[in-house]
Amino acid sequence: MKTYTVTGRFDVARGILQEFAKALNQGMLPNRFPDAGEAPEYNTVDATLWFFEAARAYLHYTKDQAFVRDVLYPRLAEAMDWHLRGTRYGIRADSDGLLLAGEPGVQLTWMDAKIGDWVVTPRQGKPVEIQALWYNAIRTLQELALRFGDVARAAQMDELALRARQSFVSRFWDAERGYLADNTDDSAIRPNQIFAVSLHYSMLDSERAGAVVDTVERHLLTPLGLRSLSPEDPAYRGHYTGGVYERDSAYHQGSVWLWLMGPFLTAYERVHPGSTRPRELMNGLRAHLREAGVGQLSEIADGDAPHTPGGCFAQAWSVAEILRFAAENNGNQAARPPDLLVEKKRKKANHVDSGDRSGRVVHLARVQ
Repeated sequence: MKTYTVTGRFDVARGILQEFAKALNQGMLPNRFPDAGEAPEYNTVDATLWFFEAARAYLHYTKDQAFVRDVLYPRLAEAMDWHLRGTRYGIRADSDGLLLAGEPGVQLTWMDAKIGDWVVTPRQGKPVEIQALWYNAIRTLQELALRFGDVARAAQMDELALRARQSFVSRFWDAERGYLADNTDDSAIRPNQIFAVSLHYSMLDSERAGAVVDTVERHLLTPLGLRSLSPEDPAYRGHYTGGVYERDSAYHQGSVWLWLMGPFLTAYERVHPGSTRPRELMNGLRAHLREAGVGQLSEIADGDAPHTPGGCFAQAWSVAEILRFAAENNGNQAARPPDLLVEKKRKKANHVDSGDRSGRVVHLARVQ
């Protein structure tokens, strides 16, 4: 959704957002929209949280305040209330301000491979990127509430965000090794932590954000995207080959995912502003445009060199994420990176998002 906005296709973005708002049920977007006569499937925890980010970006780039206020904001507030009190699949806010999600045998994140009853990458609990998305959603709703004069909602979101941020750092940050755990009970080095840096609102100060980017670059970065697991992990599988069992065993256990290059580049640009590295990595993807599907980007590739592409040869979210980054960082006037509080705050205080009282006052002044 966001890519349509940042590339200037505002009418398409608005239409999708409007349809998605209608599809919300018990505060959740479907994982798969139904064909005629079928029921939607709501087995996802991240789709709804991404909806908040899409709405925020749409307002920033289009200034279409009436649509966001009248159509999107009420549905976003309703979705937040459902998450606070609890909805399907055990999705609910915990007392520490973080978001719980999952039931045994159910995969709710993008790492959703399952073979029979075997969940290949079990992530029940508090996956790291879900917390990053959750915080981003909270701050986004706070931003909209302030803009639309919903003072009580803004105060509620501010309190929740501060609690979530404190809990997140204490529960996920590994100070000794300088990275974020993948879950509260899983210290694996995975790419999901990059969203704690790349999303618009971040819970990390600049030092931790830089350490996350460095760790991801060192363990996971390839010329095509990010590995789904560090090669140093005993569970790592470097080749996506064989039958269904063998392929699914490697799908999120080492395979490179091309769509993850987008958030990595955004995160890298934030901690190393002005670096030529993102452009070099983008140029490195050019050869792949002629490798599998002409003018397209694949779904995945082998974790081991030479990183042979696999899966879908034309994957929408791979293409979308690279387009998004290119539009936001190549001078597209309709797609300039958002100039909001956290970026101003970062330049002055060397923080991505301090979350302190002075920051909130500046934020209020900007959105009014």
